Amino acid sequence: MNSLKSDVVIIGAGPGGYAAAFLAADLGMQVSIVDPEAHPGGVCLYRGCIASKALLHAAKVLSDAEDAKQFGLNFGNPQIDLSKLRNWKDDIILKLTSGLSSLTKSRNITYIQGYAKFRNSNELEIRSVSDEKSDDFKVLTFQKAIIATGSKPAHFPYAPLSESIMDSTMALQIKNIPKTLLVVGAGYIGLELGSVYANLGSEVTIVEAGDTLLPAVDRDLVAVFAKKQKNLFKEILLSVKVEKLTQTDHGAKAQIVSEDGEEKQMFFDKILSAIGRNPNSQFLGLENTNVKTDEKGFIQTDETGKTFDENIYAIGDVTGEPMLAHAASAQGKIAAEAIAGENVIYAPRVVPAVIFTDPQIAWCGITQSQAKTMDIEVVRFPWGASGRALTMNRTDGLTKLFIDRKSKRILGMGIAGPEAGEMIAEGVLAIEMGAVAGDIGMSIHAHPTLSETVMEGAESFFGQATHLYRPQTKTKPTKDTI
Repeated sequence: MNSLKSDVVIIGAGPGGYAAAFLAADLGMQVSIVDPEAHPGGVCLYRGCIASKALLHAAKVLSDAEDAKQFGLNFGNPQIDLSKLRNWKDDIILKLTSGLSSLTKSRNITYIQGYAKFRNSNELEIRSVSDEKSDDFKVLTFQKAIIATGSKPAHFPYAPLSESIMDSTMALQIKNIPKTLLVVGAGYIGLELGSVYANLGSEVTIVEAGDTLLPAVDRDLVAVFAKKQKNLFKEILLSVKVEKLTQTDHGAKAQIVSEDGEEKQMFFDKILSAIGRNPNSQFLGLENTNVKTDEKGFIQTDETGKTFDENIYAIGDVTGEPMLAHAASAQGKIAAEAIAGENVIYAPRVVPAVIFTDPQIAWCGITQSQAKTMDIEVVRFPWGASGRALTMNRTDGLTKLFIDRKSKRILGMGIAGPEAGEMIAEGVLAIEMGAVAGDIGMSIHAHPTLSETVMEGAESFFGQATHLYRPQTKTKPTKDTI
């Protein structure tokens, strides 16, 4: 048994974990990271954000090539080399994770590949990845710990994973392109991965227990996606529950029940279960500490990330919604500063969300349902009035702003269209800075760009959008109203 010591140990090296570790080291603390992977990166880089977005980009290239036929460019039938596509994706992951390793070393952070388990509130037991059941282990003594172990795909009950029944981790390996694929779940994971396989050539059927795609997203934004991709998926079945998934000799079988009680069996080459994610809080030895979890296993924390154990903090997916990498990074930095003695709390006004389908959907701040209960005006700028959208042959997009009628402050933004994920940062900054509609409307935006739709959306609040007529109902923006 080897003994190690550290001021701060971070368990989990994803975006939240390594962000916390790097800042803690920058603040002068002796830092260790424990993670089962050879390099930092976590689920996001290895089996989540980066891997999926690489494949989504490839899928969009195929989609763009098909769309180009509308304006006279025909590239013929695409040739897909799956091995090369996999290698390209894996190379991206290796470059990013290797770069994080270099940043870890440059900060003199001790990186330990292994599985960590709490012995008590000041000690970790670390076992080798190659033989975690071995009696040989290391003990790391710490002053403070940050749990950043993230989440894992939720598995369908009574349906063990197999060659034909996949979770998102398996789907990202793209071992082959099935002729037919069932995606269970119409959330962002299901639609993103369903889009990848559909563009690569699979006949994709989506099954959702709810009555709509992306139930947490505003309907007008979802409508942009639905219209664009109405021919992408073979079938979308809403208000349908999957009772059972079964491996067969030639693929997989799904037993489904419609809203009216009709039962049906459907056969596919492969089935993807995309029904959500669960926290990685098991097997950490939390019972040996004062850390508390809720009934679903999410760790309970305060606004600094501190748990019910004075020495232990937790950040990211393992603490619950929003289960987003950028939220985890922000939480990790707050936890590091709190441990360093800074008077800080995690209290962002907004956290942006992005769905990387085509078109992308992004939003921040209040939503349509929340706006109904407030004195809010929702202004929309359709991309059919955007010169840049026309040059891209993408007039299906939409930008909308939620503006407080009295103060004229921007309280929310939603965008559906290409590059929505890049554009939403303008809304985040506006809300965090307390900007009013006039601030955006009188800020000159480059022409022709998609970001002009944000500017003209703000101008539309005053009835002064250049490329969209709307009767003037508000006071003209001046320096006094900005």
